[in-house]
Order: sequence, then C-alpha cells, then structure tokens
Amino acid sequence: MLRETIEGSGVIDLMKESGALMTGHFELASGLHSKEYIQCARLLEHPEKAERVGVYLAGLLKQAVGDGAPEVVVNPAVGGLIIGHEVARALGTHCIFAERVGGTMSLRRGFTIEDGERAVVVEDVFTTGGSIKEVMEVVSRAGGRVVAVGSVVDRSVGVDFGVPTVSLVRAEIENYDPAECPMCRDGLEIVKPGTKRTQMGAGQ
Repeated sequence: MLRETIEGSGVIDLMKESGALMTGHFELASGLHSKEYIQCARLLEHPEKAERVGVYLAGLLKQAVGDGAPEVVVNPAVGGLIIGHEVARALGTHCIFAERVGGTMSLRRGFTIEDGERAVVVEDVFTTGGSIKEVMEVVSRAGGRVVAVGSVVDRSVGVDFGVPTVSLVRAEIENYDPAECPMCRDGLEIVKPGTKRTQMGAGQ
C-alpha cells in the first residue's frame, strides 16, 4: 500500500505514469527479497517530474528543520544523485554526494563540508536506511551537522535516524529473508533491479 504524505501532491500518479512501480521477484540492496519494487530512477529520469518532486521534498525538509535553513544537501551515489540535486535547487543551496571507496562511503572530487555546516541527507528510497546512516557519518566526520533526512519513498519499518525524517510516499511492502521467501520456494526468477525491465503490476 502506498500513501502520500502531502495530500493532493500526485506523486504516486507520477510514479505510475513513469513505470517506477514494478512487481516480480526482486533482490534488494539490503539482501532481502520482495515481490514489489520501486525504481525511482524511472520517475526521476523525467526532468519535469524530478523538479516537481524535488520542490515537494524540499518543502517538507524546510518544515522539519524549522529555524536554520539547510546549507548543503548531501546524498549517496547513485540513488540520491538526481533527487538530491533537485532538492538543493529548490532550497537554493548546493549539493554534493558521497560514494564508496574500497567499500566505505567517502567524499571525493574535491567536495568539502564546512565546520558546523547544516546538512540534509537525501535519498530516493529508504529501505534499511544503511546508506543514509553511512552518509550521516561522512558528514559528521567532515565537521558538518545533519539536521534532517528525506526521501521520495519510505519503505522502511520504523528506521530511526536520530533527526527529523520526511518522505513524500510511505510504502508498506513486505520484505522477505531469502530463506523464507515464498517466490524462491515457487522457483520464480529473481531480478536484481537494473538487470532487466519488468512490468508494473495492476493496482500498483
């Protein structure tokens, strides 16, 4: 089940129009399996849709932060690249990203964070929250301060980042441990998102 946090925003309709909602047998980045997958890249590949979604998410982040506007948007590569850029555009600030170097999230390409700089960390989809927490640590090590985190879609189960957290869509989608996955038991082909195209299921 999907639920918008901004009534009348139409974000779910945008996701449907762009083919971002898929059904099948998926292996998530967390290693868990799911029969439904949200591929936000299909939504964000359309600049006009990405801009609209970025404006909505920036608005929620402003509300969450209250006094003291964010000074930088930081996101994990690659999932947060486009939405992070659009949120930064809407906030009127700059955007940098962290990427894995030897398995560890790091700032590269000359990116820096000033001491005490107020940062919001943005991702396309929250699942386990692992990438967001790693980026938060990167910000902290660089001397910055994370004041909020945000995503287009939250499909986590109560992940606590320790700061205000906002998302445009709440998704209640069941995940399975591979040892208990019903699709595995039925012998359905598993897909790691990005390896092949799948169709949006009816009613999604």
